Amino acid sequence: MSTKNTSITASSEDQVVNPLDAVPAEIPFDVPYGPPISLDQAQAVIRAGVAEATKRNWKMNLAVVDSGGNLVAFQRMDGAMLAAAQIAQHKARAGATFRRPTKVFEDGIQLMHLNYLLAFDGVIASRGGIPLITEGKIIGAIGCSGGTDSQDEIVSEAGAAVIKG
Repeated sequence: MSTKNTSITASSEDQVVNPLDAVPAEIPFDVPYGPPISLDQAQAVIRAGVAEATKRNWKMNLAVVDSGGNLVAFQRMDGAMLAAAQIAQHKARAGATFRRPTKVFEDGIQLMHLNYLLAFDGVIASRGGIPLITEGKIIGAIGCSGGTDSQDEIVSEAGAAVIKG
């Protein structure tokens, strides 16, 4: 039996570039953590989110966590899906601890097929979690759940708008 030594060469146009090999000049989402959101601020965020959901006749669960991901305020609107209570809190925690909107994870998995993101503890690949940033620092995050991902995101954005970046 003879073995033949063959080599395979590829032209430069045949080579596939792995986007994960890119080295950014800066750390993505490098927003520092600030002091924790106050109860008054958290309740104002919730009120703004509830107002948006009520205007649209959506039944939502809304959670606000502090800069460390600890629950500060929560509200379940009448008739909101019970399971969504935990999901809203999860979205808020992920938004704060990972310093980015949870839509980034949804896009990473759904559009970019970065399935390794599912291996990270605390990730939720569902939009509706948004960090709350003031004076350039994360003071907490809002998470909403009960509707579609796009509905959850709209309500979270309305709540987050209360906090001025």
